[in-house]
Amino acid sequence: MNTQINGQKGKYANIWKYGEDTEDCLLGWAAKLFKETGFLGEDMDDIVDLTKSRAFPAPLLSRRSLLDILQPKHDDQFLLRWLRARSWDLAAAEKMLRASIEWRKQFEVEELYSTWQPPEPLASHYPSGLSGFDKEGHPVYIVPMGNLDIVGYLHTATKQDLMRLTVKQLETTLRQAEEHGVNQLVAIFDLDHFNLRQFAWKPAMELVISLLQLYEANYPEILKVCYIINAPKLFALAYAIIKKFINEYTQSKIKIFKLESTKWQPLLLSHVDADNLPKHYGGTMVDPDGDPKCPSKIRPGRMLAKNLYKKKSISNEMLTSREYVTTTIKRGKQLMLDFFVSDSGCLLQWDFRTEGHDIGFGVNYVDDDGKKHEIVEISRISSNMVDVTGTITCKAPATYTVIFDNTYSKLRHKTLHYYVTVIESLNKLDIEQTAESNDVESETNVVDQTVVN
Repeated sequence: MNTQINGQKGKYANIWKYGEDTEDCLLGWAAKLFKETGFLGEDMDDIVDLTKSRAFPAPLLSRRSLLDILQPKHDDQFLLRWLRARSWDLAAAEKMLRASIEWRKQFEVEELYSTWQPPEPLASHYPSGLSGFDKEGHPVYIVPMGNLDIVGYLHTATKQDLMRLTVKQLETTLRQAEEHGVNQLVAIFDLDHFNLRQFAWKPAMELVISLLQLYEANYPEILKVCYIINAPKLFALAYAIIKKFINEYTQSKIKIFKLESTKWQPLLLSHVDADNLPKHYGGTMVDPDGDPKCPSKIRPGRMLAKNLYKKKSISNEMLTSREYVTTTIKRGKQLMLDFFVSDSGCLLQWDFRTEGHDIGFGVNYVDDDGKKHEIVEISRISSNMVDVTGTITCKAPATYTVIFDNTYSKLRHKTLHYYVTVIESLNKLDIEQTAESNDVESETNVVDQTVVN
């Protein structure tokens, strides 16, 4: 590296100068270094060597420009992840980081990690678990995908529950990595008994795509390597679809193996000590009862009985409820619901379903300065197959708009049953009265309801 950079120094002498703060200039130098020379190291050791000589360019991504969002735990390695994710485009990296920080607030990630518990049957049957750590201290997380009953989970829980569970697992694993002085994880997806029909179901594929988009937007560069093992031939069809939503750099870390364990087991053992890997995967670890799959650590998952499914039909009781509204959105039209929020901490909550066909859905808000912010990008949702529910924490003062979109349909009107409300901040509620009445929902403050082209 030093030969390469020193050879370039004369060429770029006009951009070299002494800096005041090595740490502040480090990321700017990394970005400039990549753009000017094409050099990209796996870590920052070589860049640090240059900064020790106090010869580096002016800071291009200063911590000072990010003081409003950075926390003490956000070190240079953390910031470097966002630069890599945006191919060293400084403006794009800062935009991505700021959007993710905002998402963490909206999704209430810290509270979710510390207090939220997944409902049954997700808590006890969602297949996944921490196996141990690789030889460099990275957590090894195993997901027996062949036992993932995504259809059953979407009939017994909500899409938002599954997204929350995924975020909680990511946050937990990253904290385990930090305890070992690293910031990446190793993932093993076991596709034994993989059922393509599970993912061919439209709501299931929508969930998978949403999870991939969430991961790429908010957890860049946390993957050290991903092993997909026991992959059947049909998996190629599913992967051809989902890889469109995966960053190319992330794709380069994915290693796919067919059923021949003789090919992937030696590779796993070259990176993970045998006592950190279940015997089923080539290690020596077993449960106290001798089970080689270690279900006490790695939940195996199972297909859910259909009698556990929540009823999805539109009941007469629901239709006559004062809370739900039934309407028809004509072809080529939108239904827009506006809510003015005057107090921070209020919750915007929605629950809807459609009859026979899907509908587009999105949420945005306009702040006090008149600037529009997109919270949920409008996309088509298979609400005719599963209930769609969600909650976000609101900023104030602001006007939030919930959009049901049928502009893409040129032939069909859509029958929609919906309940959308704003719940007041807990700070404003009478807690004692709430405890007695067990009713924390305020009356919905609908400013406007408009059908537009």
